[in-house]
Amino acid sequence: MSLMKHLRFTVICISALLLGLLSTQHTGATTPSEPAVRNIIFMVGDGMGFAHLTAFLLNKQNRPIAMERAQATGFVRTHSANNRVTDSAAASTALATGHKTKNRSISVDTLGHPLETILEKAQQQAMGTGLVVTCDITDATPAGFYAHTPSRYESEQIAAQLVDSKVDVWIGAGGKHFDRRSDGRNLLEEFRAKGYTLITDTTALDRVHAGRVAAPMAQGSNMPWHPERGDYLPKATAKTLELLAQQSDSTKQGFFLLIEGSRIDHAAHKNDLKQILEEMCDFDHAVGIAMDFADQNPGTLVIIVADHETGGLTINSNSDVHEETGDKSLAYRFSTGDHTGCLVPLMAYGTGASRFGHLLDNTQIHDLLCQLAGLEQ
Repeated sequence: MSLMKHLRFTVICISALLLGLLSTQHTGATTPSEPAVRNIIFMVGDGMGFAHLTAFLLNKQNRPIAMERAQATGFVRTHSANNRVTDSAAASTALATGHKTKNRSISVDTLGHPLETILEKAQQQAMGTGLVVTCDITDATPAGFYAHTPSRYESEQIAAQLVDSKVDVWIGAGGKHFDRRSDGRNLLEEFRAKGYTLITDTTALDRVHAGRVAAPMAQGSNMPWHPERGDYLPKATAKTLELLAQQSDSTKQGFFLLIEGSRIDHAAHKNDLKQILEEMCDFDHAVGIAMDFADQNPGTLVIIVADHETGGLTINSNSDVHEETGDKSLAYRFSTGDHTGCLVPLMAYGTGASRFGHLLDNTQIHDLLCQLAGLEQ
């Protein structure tokens, strides 16, 4: 064999070996030493891009944050079926169903046919389910996990689908879509008739320790900004984990929980760096609670991901000669008041976390979670 042929053969063999190793790394099965994934805590930092995360770290002045505990980190592509810049509805659909759809669509395909969500698959396997958000519970991200409609703006229709969804615990804003409706229905009374405890403030939430909960915490479209709303998101996260864990110990087979730091996106649309950092801090506290739960409950997987980037934030030097120090050394600039097509961060913690440490399309996150939790049909 000539030297050139030998080199080509060696390159081919090495390439084949690397491809084999990569395909093994990216499979969904847990290793023999790992327990199966029983609980999935799916955390969405709406609009949170790499620059938002960087700004948060810089402004914490090297103090540790919960997201740094992640055992695997990756990158996520976010384009929708009809646009290289996704909206929250199409992004939520991709994360929830593993399928691309058109912007504004909620868990239906490009022809308007319903797509089964991971939350619905979890329910079919007798798992508990929950939703905790700082926005309207009928808004695009949470709706993508339980509703099916061609338009994200059909709030009353989406609210009615939440009644039928059998979600065990939901906490968020948007109460007006449930008891101040154009059709005269009182969906909150319908929840009560189904055995749910109705909660409208965090004090009452403290007193609930079992059962199903419907919690419209605000009539308007969003919870107040942080810190005005206090520790609502961390507290609601801890309470929902308590309730779902209690159900899992009795009648359920683990759980799927969506938690969204919804207002990171709202602050980024306003190009309001100070409020972005407030919302990031609040979301990070909830991440820490989820990770602590995973430490105490083997078989729990925590996924932290953004649905898209908002604002086009960049972090620049404030001096051509880079001689400024401290806060004055940086200039934060936004390029848009809308979403961008940038890759977004993914962080994973707990059982199966290592499967997420690479570049993924947003649809692949759903597929990997279903493999790890045994939810494939």
